Amino acid sequence: MFVLMFGLTSNFFLGNLRCIGSALSFAILLLCSPALGQTSTGEISISVHEAIAMAWKNDPVRTELQTNQQSADARAKAAQSWFAGGPTLSADYYDDRIGGSHLGYITWQGSVSVPLWLPGQGTATENVAHADARTALMRLDVERMAVAVRVVDAAGAASLARKRETAALSTLSALKRVSDVVSRSVRAGESVSVDSQAIMAQLADARSELESAREEISTSRTALQTLLGIDGIPDITQADRRWLVLTRANNLRWVEDDDPRVRAAHQEVIAAQAQVHLARASFMPNPEVGVEALDQAQYGSPWDTQVGFNVRVPLPNAVTTTPLTSAARDRLAAASRQEIQARRAVQNEMAQVRARLEAATITLDDARVSASAMLRRADAMEHSWRLGESPLIEALRARTDAYRSILALNRAEIAWHGAIIRIGIATGTMP
Repeated sequence: MFVLMFGLTSNFFLGNLRCIGSALSFAILLLCSPALGQTSTGEISISVHEAIAMAWKNDPVRTELQTNQQSADARAKAAQSWFAGGPTLSADYYDDRIGGSHLGYITWQGSVSVPLWLPGQGTATENVAHADARTALMRLDVERMAVAVRVVDAAGAASLARKRETAALSTLSALKRVSDVVSRSVRAGESVSVDSQAIMAQLADARSELESAREEISTSRTALQTLLGIDGIPDITQADRRWLVLTRANNLRWVEDDDPRVRAAHQEVIAAQAQVHLARASFMPNPEVGVEALDQAQYGSPWDTQVGFNVRVPLPNAVTTTPLTSAARDRLAAASRQEIQARRAVQNEMAQVRARLEAATITLDDARVSASAMLRRADAMEHSWRLGESPLIEALRARTDAYRSILALNRAEIAWHGAIIRIGIATGTMP
C-alpha cells in the first residue's frame, strides 16, 4: 500500500525531487517486498465519496434532523387553518329536583366556540414554521459536512496504521536477517554474546511495534466500521493536486458565504426574526366566537328554547405577552451571535486548512528526502557491518532511524492527502 501511495504522489512535487522519489520508491519496494504478502486484509476498497455517502446514510443525526424538518412542515400546514385552534364544547344542566322543589324547572345549555387569529398572527405562525423547516434543512448540510470530516480523519488513521504495520514488518524482516548472521557468528566464535543480546533486544522492540500497529489497525477498523456500516478503508490517496484546481479556496468570501455552517446560522437568524414578528402579532390572547343554545323546561313558560351567539375576548396583559416577546428577542440575539461566531470560525478554519496544506506539502518533500537518505544509510551500515568495518550497534541504530523516517514519511503523506480533502470539504467543492 505504501509503495502505491508513494508512486501516486511522486508526480506532483518539484522536478528536482523526482529522481530521489523514484529511487526511494525502488528502495522501499525492495525493503517491503518480503512482508507485503503477510499484510493481506479483507477490507472493501471504497472511494472517499462512497465512504461519505455510506457514513451519511448510517448517521443517526440525519434521521433526527429529517424528522425536525418534517415536523416543521407539518406545523406550517397546520397554521393554514381558518382558526387559531380547535373548537371548544361546553354544556350546562340545571334541575330543581336536586334541590327538592320538584316544580319542573329544568334548563339545558350548550355552546361551541372557536378561537380566531389575531391580525397577521396566522401568517406569522406559518412563516415561523417554514423558517424552522429551512433551518433543519441547513443543519442537514452542516451535519453532512461534519460526517465527511469524521470519515477523512478515521480513514487517515486507518491508512496510517496499515502503513505502520507494513514498515514494522519490513523492519522486522531486515532485523531477522541480521539476527541469523549474528547467531551463526556467535556459534562459530566470530562474534561476542553482546551482539546477540543487542539484536535480541531490537527484535523484541520490533515485535512490540508490530503488535502495537496491529492493535491500532483493529481499533481504527472498528471505528470506521461503526461510522460506515461496512468493513472497509476509504482510499484517500485519490486526492491529489488536481483536486485543488477544482476547488475555489482562493475566493475566501465565496467560501464563507457558501459554507453550510454560515448558511445555517443565517437561516436561524431569519427564523428568529419570524418568531419576533409572531410575538408582536400575538399581543393578546386569541378571542373566541361561537354559537349557544338554551333550552328551558319551566312551568308555564311559552319560550323554552333560545339560540344565540357568544364572544369571549381576553384583554391584553403584560403577564402573558411579555414572556413571548422576551423569548423571541432572546432567540434573535442568540442567533445573531451564532452567525457572527460561525463566520469567524469559517474564516479561521480556512486559514488553518490552507496553512496545513502548505505545511504538509513542505513536510512531505522533506520527509521524502530524509527517508531516502536514511534507507540508503541503513543499507550501507548493514553492509559495512557485514564487512567488519562498523559495530553491530551502529547498524541497528541506522535501521531504527530508517524505520522512524518511513513512519514520518507515512504521516506526512497521509496529512497531505487529508489536507487536500479538507480543503474540498471546507469549500464545498469536492471533486
